[in-house]
Amino acid sequence: MSFNSIQFFLFFPIVTLIYFLLPYKFRWLHLLVASCVFYMYFIPKYILILFFTIVVDYIAGIYIESSQGHKRKLLLTLSIMANVGVLCLFKYYNFFIENIESAMHSLHMSSYSFPVLKYILPLGLSFHTFQAMSYTIEVYRGNQKAERHVGIYALYVMFYPQLVAGPIERPQNLLHQFHEEHDFVYADVLDGLKMMLWGLFKKVVIADSIGAVISPVFNAPHSFSAISILIAVILFPFQLYCDFSGYSDIALGSAKVMGFKLMRNFNFPFIAQNMSDFWRRWHISLSTWLNDYLFTPLSISFRNWGKWGIIAALNITFLIAGLWHGANWNFIVFGVLNGIALSYDVLSRKFRKKMASSISKGVYSRVSIVLTFLCWAIMLVFFRSGSMAPALYMLKQMPIAIAKLFNHSIVNVLTFNGAITLVQSVCILLLVIALQVAEYFQRKINLVSYLDRNPLVIRWGVYYLMIAAIICLANAGEPTFIYFQF
Repeated sequence: MSFNSIQFFLFFPIVTLIYFLLPYKFRWLHLLVASCVFYMYFIPKYILILFFTIVVDYIAGIYIESSQGHKRKLLLTLSIMANVGVLCLFKYYNFFIENIESAMHSLHMSSYSFPVLKYILPLGLSFHTFQAMSYTIEVYRGNQKAERHVGIYALYVMFYPQLVAGPIERPQNLLHQFHEEHDFVYADVLDGLKMMLWGLFKKVVIADSIGAVISPVFNAPHSFSAISILIAVILFPFQLYCDFSGYSDIALGSAKVMGFKLMRNFNFPFIAQNMSDFWRRWHISLSTWLNDYLFTPLSISFRNWGKWGIIAALNITFLIAGLWHGANWNFIVFGVLNGIALSYDVLSRKFRKKMASSISKGVYSRVSIVLTFLCWAIMLVFFRSGSMAPALYMLKQMPIAIAKLFNHSIVNVLTFNGAITLVQSVCILLLVIALQVAEYFQRKINLVSYLDRNPLVIRWGVYYLMIAAIICLANAGEPTFIYFQF
């Protein structure tokens, strides 16, 4: 189990117990203090960054609501500039000056060196920045009343279950819940704990097991065969999904135990039949944020360009989405490739519809799912690699690996040419298959409800097996959730 998982699971029951013991009027304060303690466990002084943006946006929201005309837009602009300015300073400043200096050097211009800032990126900065921005934008649009209670607004930004890795909530969904009285509801507690258990299982048992095998390949691809690289590329989407959706399930579950409802962040992304469908299922809180606050305004601005205006809006949106993930050319390329894939969806819509009508629906959907998954896996090479050189090297090995694949024994393929044991590879393969089977039944019959209808021995037998697997693999995985870095 990662350090952050242990930290959370020791922290959560104490906070929850005190929450239900306190009178309603003090619960917001308890959650705010708990959220501050949770965030300060990382680097205490970084909480000052959050306090700055909270004060700015709290004041901006009140004045935006009471202002008219150009003054409202000016206040919104200042609020956004403050949030984006903090994000740029801590996340992008060094990246920008490094590239400026490199460009100046290549053009034989002045050799002046800009100062470099030395710090660790604040935890979850991109997430709570986007959540804070959604508040002032919604107040400006008239969809949300300005929050007068500064403590409640601070809690909206800092609510600890989703503070560092989302989901990125909207004020209409979350703010009013902090004003409501939440009683202890046994069904909510039980459902929340089940969600947390499933999320932790995905993170520790599936994601960390896969990560232990493929991380050496991504960290030093030149040391592995082309086939090992191919398998690592195919497995990484499952690691990322179980790691990130695992955190989301833990966040949703821990909030539900206390009576709060957070938005769903994943909706079976690996059954998507194209990249547009995929982004409606993957990291839903981010994709809807991008749609509402970037893509839609841009497409309206470019409406005179017709279909090409939509494509331009898509590519600008996902360029920014790539940069949101990190200050690195790899993330920019990742965003650009997503923009290209989504543009293809727009341009090929009629062609794909015609093709779907000319062949078996089952064959078309299955082929589309596989191709979408492979497209996502290739784009994730840039997401996962530390720099451009190893990412490009890994992609160059793909055709070589495919050519050699059928010339190797199944044992060599499964064991990364001897890099891991056959038992390890079979276990990982079974975990991936089990994940897909579980999600298939969850879609068809709601697996949790079905399990609840079984005898007590069977239900608790499944839960104890999951807990035992988590305990056995607790110290074998990655140190943090992958999306903590964003």
